Amino acid sequence: MTQHFHWVVWVDHREARLFSFNGEVAEKQVVHAEGSGEHLHHKAGPGNDGRAPSARRFYEQIARHLAGAGEILLVGPGTAKQELMHHLEAHAAPLAARVVKVETLDHPTDGQLVALARKEFKAIDRMQPQL
Repeated sequence: MTQHFHWVVWVDHREARLFSFNGEVAEKQVVHAEGSGEHLHHKAGPGNDGRAPSARRFYEQIARHLAGAGEILLVGPGTAKQELMHHLEAHAAPLAARVVKVETLDHPTDGQLVALARKEFKAIDRMQPQL
């Protein structure tokens, strides 16, 4: 699999669809949460970060897939995108720094997701200072 600079991650509590892409090609990876037929719930208690262990493993798996990413767009319908971002900030700060935007997005097709990401990165790139 080729590593591209731009990545988009659509995530909910059951799965993550990750696309690395350039202007012509997009490559997809899917990461499923453990027991993906069930919703990942939070648990609270002393000495606990609030995330169920399976959620933590799910976010760690996603982070491993993103290790070579240059810029990342995180999207999704619920709170999983923010939970993933918090996980990255706490456990993979250099990777969290590469997240350029976190946005709510319902359930797009793969083609719609990649098209949106290309449009977003084009706008972000225009706003970057040119050296």
